[in-house]
Amino acid sequence: MYEDFGQFIDGKWCNGNGLERINVTDPGNGKCLGGIQAASESDTLAALSAAEKAFPTWKALQAWARADLLQAVAREMTLAAQQAARVISLESGKPLAQAKREWELSTDQFVWYAEEARRLYGRVVESRVPGGRCEILHEPVGVVAAFTAWNFPVVLVARKLAPALAAGCTVVLRPSSEVPGSAMMIFECLRKAGIPDGVANLVVGPTSATYTPLMASPVVRKISLTGSTQLGQQMIRDSANTIKRLSMELGGNAPVIIFPDADLEKALDLSVATKFANAGQVCVTGDRFYVHESLYSAFVDGFASRARKLKVGYGQDDDTAMGPLINARRLEAIERIVADARSKGGRVVTGGERLSINNGFFYAPTVIADLPDDALALAEENFGPVAAITSFSSHDELWQRVNNSDFALSAYAFTRDPALIRETVSRFESGMVGINSYALAAAEVPFGGIKASGMGREGGSEGILDYMNVKLAQIVL
Repeated sequence: MYEDFGQFIDGKWCNGNGLERINVTDPGNGKCLGGIQAASESDTLAALSAAEKAFPTWKALQAWARADLLQAVAREMTLAAQQAARVISLESGKPLAQAKREWELSTDQFVWYAEEARRLYGRVVESRVPGGRCEILHEPVGVVAAFTAWNFPVVLVARKLAPALAAGCTVVLRPSSEVPGSAMMIFECLRKAGIPDGVANLVVGPTSATYTPLMASPVVRKISLTGSTQLGQQMIRDSANTIKRLSMELGGNAPVIIFPDADLEKALDLSVATKFANAGQVCVTGDRFYVHESLYSAFVDGFASRARKLKVGYGQDDDTAMGPLINARRLEAIERIVADARSKGGRVVTGGERLSINNGFFYAPTVIADLPDDALALAEENFGPVAAITSFSSHDELWQRVNNSDFALSAYAFTRDPALIRETVSRFESGMVGINSYALAAAEVPFGGIKASGMGREGGSEGILDYMNVKLAQIVL
């Protein structure tokens, strides 16, 4: 597959001119899936030049015409769904059913933002000047540089491409080198749909050849990132000289509160399915569970019982419920987190070990109870198949513990008390809150965090505004 694609610059697939070759590993068996020649700095600059050249024409294109093209992209994605799901599963290791769902959610982004392109309303405000009026207009910010992570290799790309293109921006996107083929599948759909040359460009390569020239260029007016908080902090520093607009979806460490009146079986069924989806490599997954003491033992036992029943295996196998971690580094990181939990008195109820499957990067679904708040499994994002569970008794103690984190992307609670629901939504310090549900990610609603979890939003009517400048016109006749 990789030999058919490569870099996508100015409407054409081409080979990179970098010195190194990027080889992609199947995390389910450790084998090489294939590779491409990396982009060089000159390739990135060529992509940037193409985006700059295409911007005036794309900006001037009627929003209705941009919308029609995005709808065409969605149709091409629907046709490519089966092949794309296989590529996603091979590169990321996630089960095929989860890969199919991710492609569907990515398609939704283009459908939604095709419609949003037609709804770029300004507004008119009464002027204080006699005979005048104030018009507030929205205009595309310009050339966008977008950077995506490996854990959701297509939906993260779609969340950036669809609103940027709908707004009238042009894009240079740099995906993770762990999963480049998944991004290539979307760009092939863009090509087939007839997106004009230079409007969307893809470069895959090392930091020095891709990240550095994009961050340094004054042509890039907007940066969009999904990645680690550390990378986000570096981007803020690197963008200062050229004062680029930034939107970032960074790390998470989501708390889950199980109140005493919760529907225990529902909470367990949803929590286990969500926690171990994509082997826990999900920024909004529940990481740290605060369970009322009256339900604590039953919750721990129920979580562990369900975790033991999950079929761990190769993502392409139909009965696989949880696949591998992305690479050996993630395996080692999870081992450190579990070792720290044990050293601080945590009780590993199930899991806590590597699994020997196909020479892949597999770790058992793990449930750890009786953890102190300073254990890494509670204090930091574990980004793996580890459910860290602790108990609480009083509400006052609970909120201080729950909100004592630099991360504030998502938070969840299970309760049937309407008054407690309203209090919980208010008291959570988080960009997103789920009550009796983990379903936060959809094209029609804003997705993003606060504090060290980022800034800006993707999705919903809010998502397109991050790619628009606001202009005031005071008009006197």
